[in-house]
Amino acid sequence: MLWELFVIFLKIGFVSFGGGYAVIPLIQYEIMAKGWLTNVQIQEAISLAGMAPGSIATNSATLIGYKSAGIAGAVMSTLGMVLPSLTVVVVLAIFFFRLQNNKWLKSSFYGLRPIITGLIVYAAIHFGFLGGDETGFTWTTIAALAICAGSLFAMLKYKLHPFAVILAGGVVGIILF
Repeated sequence: MLWELFVIFLKIGFVSFGGGYAVIPLIQYEIMAKGWLTNVQIQEAISLAGMAPGSIATNSATLIGYKSAGIAGAVMSTLGMVLPSLTVVVVLAIFFFRLQNNKWLKSSFYGLRPIITGLIVYAAIHFGFLGGDETGFTWTTIAALAICAGSLFAMLKYKLHPFAVILAGGVVGIILF
C-alpha cells in the first residue's frame, strides 16, 4: 500500500499544472478507485488541507496518506507529491548555475525585470484599485494609493521591516475603511 501511495502521488505530482486545486479531482478519483477512503473522508482531508499553510496538493497528499496508512503513508504520499517539482527545480538550478555568466541569459533576465514589474503594477491597478464597478479615482482609491506610497516611503527611507509595514498598513486600513 505504501508503494502504491507513493506511485499515485508521484503521477499526480507530475501532472499538477494549474495549482493544487486543479489536481483535487485526480486525487479524489485515484484514492476512491483504490477504495482506501470514502468520498466524505477525502473531502474532509482536502478541506483541512486547504486551511493549513502551504500547498493544498501537498497537504492533501499528506493527510490522505496519513488516513490511509498512518505516518508511513503520510511520508510516502508527501514524497511522491513533491519529488517531481523538486527534481525540476534542482535540474533548472543546475542549468542556471552553469549558465549564470552567460551574457545572453543575463541580458534576457534584465529585459524581463521591467516586464514583470509592469505586470505586477498592472495587476495592482486593475484588480486592487479599479475592481468592481468603480472606474475612476474615489476616496478609497486615493487612500489605498496613499497607504501604498507611505509603505514604500517607510521601507526605502527608514528601512523598516516589511512585516512592520504590513501591520501598520493593516491598522491604517482598518481605521480608514
